Amino acid sequence: MPELRKLGGSGLSIAPLVVGGNVFGWTVDQAESFEILDAFVDGGVTMIDTADSYYAFAPGNVGGESETIIGNWMQSRANRDRVQIATKVGLLPGRKGLAAGTICKAVEESLLRLRTDYIDLYFAHTDDDSVPQLEVAEAFDRLVRSGKVRAIGASNFSRRRLSSALSAARENGLAQYTALQPQLNLMSTESFSPEARALCMENDIGVITYFALASGFLTGKYRDVRDVEGTARAARLEGYFNDRGRAVLAALAQISAEAGASHAQIALAWVMAQPRVTAPIASATSVDQAKALLPAMELELHADALKLLDQAAAIPI
Repeated sequence: MPELRKLGGSGLSIAPLVVGGNVFGWTVDQAESFEILDAFVDGGVTMIDTADSYYAFAPGNVGGESETIIGNWMQSRANRDRVQIATKVGLLPGRKGLAAGTICKAVEESLLRLRTDYIDLYFAHTDDDSVPQLEVAEAFDRLVRSGKVRAIGASNFSRRRLSSALSAARENGLAQYTALQPQLNLMSTESFSPEARALCMENDIGVITYFALASGFLTGKYRDVRDVEGTARAARLEGYFNDRGRAVLAALAQISAEAGASHAQIALAWVMAQPRVTAPIASATSVDQAKALLPAMELELHADALKLLDQAAAIPI
């Protein structure tokens, strides 16, 4: 089993890979979601990442579908004490924003769907500059003090806003964000800036990244824009078919041949090797996909491989 990593000052220790729950109740039904979750957890993964808004934007959905499936799975497996749940507030239609009242109502709804009395890590899904940061901090602090939430985190926050949120909490003796969830992959290294990384290091903030496989581009399955024409992925991937994309895929192919690992495993291992990063999030739509990602947790890239990937990722778009 993989060695657990400390998630900043949250008090949590997690496996170096986090299950992405965004597909549950969207592209994967409950029965297959159960099998995928079993595969990840049997393979050593400890944390599942979801949100109250997953997946409200699919036809026929209203939001909360992913949380409901995860809650049903935990109930079925009687394993709540063996898994860690991260969920988010702020983007669910009808529960948007970070007003204190919204947070208070949203957490109760998430707890009901998840069929649990506590959430391990509760994220502000996105920043909300229409609400005073002290109000947000006080609302999250009440959840921590009540035991409904073990730790809190910020997703999609700028360095400046994260810094001011930390100050608001610290100056008023309130629970602080101890985790950050930014985008980070070989095609978007700029999304987690050196300044944000330094702020996390200074404040003992753990980092769980999303889009680690760049919407599937880094699996190596898509080599040309023609491979995604007319598909739902086209809008997300068309910006990757450029000099950087070709260089990154070439580097992944070279390392894959040398290490005997898949493109996806190498791309995940690169994220895991980045300073301050605790774990990337990865989703799977089948048991086979889930099992294929697990070896990344114990794949150690040597210095030359990391350098090759860094150089490819630094090529201007």
